[in-house]
Amino acid sequence: MDIKESKNIAYSVLDLATVIEGKTPADTFKRSLELAQEAEKLGYNRYWFAEHHNMISVASSATSVLIGYVAGGTSTIRVGSGGIMLPNHSPLVVAEQFGTLASLYPGRIDLGLGRAPGTDQMTARAIRGENFNAVHNFPTDIETLETLFSKNNQNGKIRAIPGDGLEVPIWILGSSPDSARVAAAMGLPYAFASHFAPAYFLEAIELYRRNFRPSIYLDKPYVMACVNVVAAETDAEAEKLSTSVLQFFLGVVSGSRKLLQPPVDNMDAIWSMQEEHAVNQMLAYSFIGGPAKLKKKLTAFFDKTQVDEIMVTSHIFDHQARIESYQLFSQIVQEINSVEA
Repeated sequence: MDIKESKNIAYSVLDLATVIEGKTPADTFKRSLELAQEAEKLGYNRYWFAEHHNMISVASSATSVLIGYVAGGTSTIRVGSGGIMLPNHSPLVVAEQFGTLASLYPGRIDLGLGRAPGTDQMTARAIRGENFNAVHNFPTDIETLETLFSKNNQNGKIRAIPGDGLEVPIWILGSSPDSARVAAAMGLPYAFASHFAPAYFLEAIELYRRNFRPSIYLDKPYVMACVNVVAAETDAEAEKLSTSVLQFFLGVVSGSRKLLQPPVDNMDAIWSMQEEHAVNQMLAYSFIGGPAKLKKKLTAFFDKTQVDEIMVTSHIFDHQARIESYQLFSQIVQEINSVEA
């Protein structure tokens, strides 16, 4: 499994293919590729897309298609899913899709797996059809995928073609201790969704590390944390840009989804005190500010959590400001790594 062994913190990108006000999904996809190409130059380790459905501002529903698009437009950065919501799909179809991707872009494809629907229950029913009420055993489905990717399945009655023997790296994604137990028991790397579900982060990664069982894939625990980042030259500029993030999560809290909105001078006219509190709870692991502030906060975060990798998602309205945020973040992490070395 292609996971860095150095003590340096690896850094990666999570892209929800966010559609901004006044633009279309087609515009979003072009900008995702531009960002991935820049991330590759900046030394980012991975570029992942998340599977979501029926959300007006999130265009990453056909996750494997977007992975192929970005992998085809880049050369070295790993590209994958953060994640594929496994109950929405049969393991065989997932194996065939990611086997195809791994055949096209060998050594560069990651398969992150989640157990949530990635949408509301009505949409989940539309996706799953008659399988909506079927029992989905997440660990069993993962084992099936491992078998389909295994070199030992060449005589199996059911084979993923392509996919058979490619041993595509599998990650377990989670937002609760349940997924941590699965990742630990199966000896797989664990990515936590602390960018929107911070409550169980520390408990889950401690549980994962304590119960980890070495496997043929991984000999020791590997933790990746996903966080929100808005970096700019000054704290004030970053705070202004971050109001788009606040409005995005306000839509999650209130159920009133919109395309990603431009930044505003003041949120007080937009949200209630209760909504502000709920949004700030969801954004507990967010890093917003200029270089000095972010370096201080990130150093404390790394010291406290001892994560192996950090994955960044940034809902920034202006495309150039978004790219500059990723540029600054890369510089900051490299500075921290140089101090730690």
